[in-house]
Amino acid sequence: MNVEQTIREKINSQFRPNHLDVINESHMHNVPPGSESHFKVVIVTNAFESKSRVARHQSVNKLLEDELKGSIHALSIETHTPEEWLSKNQQPMSSPKCLGGGKGEI
Repeated sequence: MNVEQTIREKINSQFRPNHLDVINESHMHNVPPGSESHFKVVIVTNAFESKSRVARHQSVNKLLEDELKGSIHALSIETHTPEEWLSKNQQPMSSPKCLGGGKGEI
């Protein structure tokens, strides 16, 4: 099982999301082709009701603790309740361009 599948299965199992995006953004960074090191997750679930943004992120980081210690170099997390997601027109935030690893040098 690849890293993306592992992330997807763990999040589905723990949070039972209404909506889930697991986006491999490794290609946007200075890594070899086919890498699975930079991810963005967008999780929409009722499980986040009455939880702070910090508590939501902590729960995702705890769930993916092994992957963060291993193959994942960077993880961007968006957490929403269904109402919050609707108020954002069901659109995730755009990811910034990578400036690390020589990409920002002219």
